[in-house]
Amino acid sequence: MRVFDGRAADIDADRERTQAMFAFTKETGEPAVRAWCPHRQVAFGRRDARADGYGEATRAAADRGFPAVERAVGGRAVAYTGSTVAFARAEPTEGRAIQRRYDRTSTDLRRAFDRLGIEARPGEPPDSFCPGSHSLQTNGKIAGLAQRVTDEGALVAGIVLTRDADAIADVLAPVYRALNVPFDPASVGSVERAGGESEPATVADEIERALVEGYREDAGDRQD
Repeated sequence: MRVFDGRAADIDADRERTQAMFAFTKETGEPAVRAWCPHRQVAFGRRDARADGYGEATRAAADRGFPAVERAVGGRAVAYTGSTVAFARAEPTEGRAIQRRYDRTSTDLRRAFDRLGIEARPGEPPDSFCPGSHSLQTNGKIAGLAQRVTDEGALVAGIVLTRDADAIADVLAPVYRALNVPFDPASVGSVERAGGESEPATVADEIERALVEGYREDAGDRQD
């Protein structure tokens, strides 16, 4: 498995690095993993970009020092403060095993959280940021997953909130209000708020380790 380390120089280069990782897997058939701390930003989903209040939402983010970007994977807006960990695992497409990939990645994240000293469970509080069916929570939502599937490969990606729960809630409240999407600032959690080891580099390392281990174990099970 190829590991793509580190954060690129700016937001655009950082996104290109993940795209390059996915392209590598699609071209070679070799799985790849990345876990890193993206630059400060609010990343909007495609539904956000089509909303009537999108312009107001991007201005609200910018007014609070968060550049607005659009992303291809995921649902509603998410905020990165510089301490937020993003992760991605690219792997060859095997049928349409979308739920299997979600389940495996959720299990891998929970393994990483165990090592960080917290116990996360599936689900999310009502009116969470980027609401979806594939989330983890403990004292608020701390992780969300999304997936992109093509004929050549699958990319399972997501975020983990290590710290800065208040700062994330503060910027997302006016963003979601502009988008006319329900959002409860109290639903935002973090590894730190749950009492775990929240140093972003440590969190990224544990997630990377768990994503590698989980894929290899699952591959071994399929071969047995």
